[in-house]
Amino acid sequence: MFEARDVFADRQDAGRRLATAVAKYADANPLVLALPRGGVPVGFEVASALGATLDILIVRKIGAPGHAEYGIGAVVDGANPQVVLNEEAMRIVRPSSDYLEAEKNRQLAEIERRRETYMEGRPPVPVEDRTVILVDDGIATGGTVKAALRSLRRAGARRIILAVPVAPPDTIEALAQEADEIVCLSTPEAFRAVGLHYENFEQTSDEEVVSLLHRARSIPVRPQ
Repeated sequence: MFEARDVFADRQDAGRRLATAVAKYADANPLVLALPRGGVPVGFEVASALGATLDILIVRKIGAPGHAEYGIGAVVDGANPQVVLNEEAMRIVRPSSDYLEAEKNRQLAEIERRRETYMEGRPPVPVEDRTVILVDDGIATGGTVKAALRSLRRAGARRIILAVPVAPPDTIEALAQEADEIVCLSTPEAFRAVGLHYENFEQTSDEEVVSLLHRARSIPVRPQ
């Protein structure tokens, strides 16, 4: 049985509690990056509390030839989109360079389509020399988050903070080398699924994402 502190009412509750945990970064002009869709309601609360800019970071998996669910890498959007490859999977699969290039371009097109849907054509906020707080509604295996963190490092972020409400302890340990700091409110040993740690874990819709990102543009950014 979970303790009360391990359960969040909804993503808004999780975001408010997470905002308190990262409040020390409010004066660092942080950029809050949320992983859509479920990370956006959480990230909105964090950005609102910190007086920070909110943007999204879209990650698209590159699947193995003939086995799309087996990830061999990922494409991560941003001012300069990054391709992050899983070295172990690459050694096993050995995909051709033509396949990788085609998949990269296909996923980049999908990223652009989603960014157009969510951000109405606004370009990504550059992360170079910024303190970045990467937010999701929870982590299970961590593959997507790892790709996102590595892309932020390559893009020149000055400091990277991973902030999530809940994740299994072994996943947090595996990600420790990828971020400068990890803030995770709950790391239950008996972790089975992110949704079990929420009373309300209804799927976040595209419409909700668009609405929150629109509202985020009116957040008063804390003066530096």
